[in-house]
Formats: sequence, structure tokens, C-alpha cells
Amino acid sequence: MASENWLEKDFYKVLGVSKDASEADIKKAYRKLARKYHPDQNPGDEAAEKKFKEVSEANTVLADPEQRKQYDAIRAMGSGARFSAGAGGPGGPGGAGGAGGFEDMFGDMFGGRTRTTYGGNPYGGGPRMQYGSSGGDPFADLFGGGGFGGQNPFGAQQQPRNPDVEASVTIDFGQSLEGAKVKVNRPDQRSTTIRLPEGVRDGQKVRLRGKGSIGPGGKSDLIVTVHVRPHEVYERDGDNLTIRVPVTYEEAALGTVLAVPTTDGSVVRLRLKAGQEPGTRMRVKGRGVKTKKHAGDLYVIPEIQVPQDLSAEAEDALKKFTELASQGDPREGLAEKAKVV
Repeated sequence: MASENWLEKDFYKVLGVSKDASEADIKKAYRKLARKYHPDQNPGDEAAEKKFKEVSEANTVLADPEQRKQYDAIRAMGSGARFSAGAGGPGGPGGAGGAGGFEDMFGDMFGGRTRTTYGGNPYGGGPRMQYGSSGGDPFADLFGGGGFGGQNPFGAQQQPRNPDVEASVTIDFGQSLEGAKVKVNRPDQRSTTIRLPEGVRDGQKVRLRGKGSIGPGGKSDLIVTVHVRPHEVYERDGDNLTIRVPVTYEEAALGTVLAVPTTDGSVVRLRLKAGQEPGTRMRVKGRGVKTKKHAGDLYVIPEIQVPQDLSAEAEDALKKFTELASQGDPREGLAEKAKVV
């Protein structure tokens, strides 16, 4: 979504988090909502699909520290900023007492590049905004346009930049790991084939320069939001993957060697120690999601499978085993540890 439209979207409200939410809170909220509204979980439900897109957009902005900073600045400017820039003497509208908020806000937002002087405004006695050595126009930097009035410093009218074209595509988990060529349906009913990089994430936006629309302002960009179908076995967290491997009571108690499948079809073998704590993660370095710059890890979590439909003989044997290898009360002291006050 183009930044000039951020005023219309309350991404914090979309994710159901506060404005001071941490990155972990944002990630947790997004995952919960993405699972709830994912198209694969709600086939044919247009409302759910719309909600899923909104949630993905919100996460893309808020999960990126730089984009989140820009978003908060734009929202702050649009929600409550008031400028006193008219004619008047010190302390009045446009005077020394009323210019501080204007200067401070843009100084903070654009790295202190603006300063305000007095008595030099050709239209009255109010402040005149000047720019630092960069010569930049904060409005042009913010919205990618021509600043005040769409004019350049020489007074010539600039053509407004053509709006970016937005589209989305849904791919399989395997395609997200390996990268793939996919066909994207554009809003103008045309289709475009694009190449997605290996390791592309769910909700990630891929920008294709100059592939949007063509107009007086030149060529705009095509921005494609990628949706990844969940996998039945692997769970992704950043570039790390997690797989939960079933083990029997006997394997958990006596130990064993686990044959664990990986995403490339190969198998890694890990030794499960006798009596290892249930839920302990076992790390396989470099066997997670691979990108051009990084390779994540694969985490293996052994999970004990409780036997079902025991025969009477098996029940007797299990009771006998419990007597011989008594573990006591595994929940002893839990209530005391659980106290919060």
C-alpha cells in the first residue's frame, strides 16, 4: 500500500494491538489472525479473504521497524497536527510563539532539515520555512510527489507520479522455499509472470520496478503481496523451521535414534537421550529456510504418543510397570509455583 494512503488505515486496530505493542506482540497477533482468515481455511468466503489481506498489509508495515516509524509519523501528522503559519506578530498566529510545533514536528520527522525564520515571508509577517543543505522538500520526500503545489524549485509544474499497481498471489509452502515463477492477475485483468525469490515469506511484498501503470508521470511499480499456504508438518518462524516428531513411551524412556525428514527430501538422524525432557527442542543447523544471504535452522521437537485402546492385559502390565518405576507425583509443587500474587 502506498504511504500516502496510510492515513486511511489503522493497522494497530486491524491487528488488535496497542500503538506501543512490541514486535513479539505484533507477530503473535498477526499469526493468530492469519490462521483464522487464511483463504485455505475459508474457501469461497470473500469477507475472510478481504480480512486476510488487511491483516497481511498491517503486518507488513508494523513488522518492519522503518516502515512502522514512517507510518506512525504520517498518522501523527494527520490525526492532530495543527500549524500556526498565518500573519501576525510574536506570540500570535504565525509568530514566534506559534511556529515551534511546526518546526519541531518536521525537524523530528525529517532529521532536522528544516528551520524557520521571521520577517522574510513575502506574503506577510509570518514565518518562512527554509531547508537545510539537502535542499529537500519534506512533503515531496514523504509522498514522492512535487511538494507544495506540485512545482519544482524553478516553478515548473511536475506531473504527478502514477499510482503503484497492487496485486496478490497465493503459493504453496514448497514454492516459498525454492522460489518460483508464478502468474499474477492484475486489477486491469491482465496477467504478469514474476519470479519470486527463494525463502519468500507469507505476507511479504515484492516490488517490480516499472511494471505498474504507464502515464504522464512515467511508469509506476507493481507491488505483489505473497500469501503462502500453511504446511501440514513444518512451522515457520522467520527463517527457522520446526517439526514435531512422534515418539513412543519406550523410545522416550530408553532413548533412540530419530530419522527426521527435511525439506529437501533427505533425512537427518538425531539421538534422543533416554529420559529426555518432553518438548525439548533439538537443533539441526542450516536446515531451515535458505535465502541468498542466510540459512535458518531446523528444530525438532519429540512428542510422546499416548497409546490408545489398551487391552486388559496391557493395562495390567502398565500398572505393574508404574509400581516398579514409580515417578511419584509429577505435579508436586506446581500450585505453589503457579501463584502470581
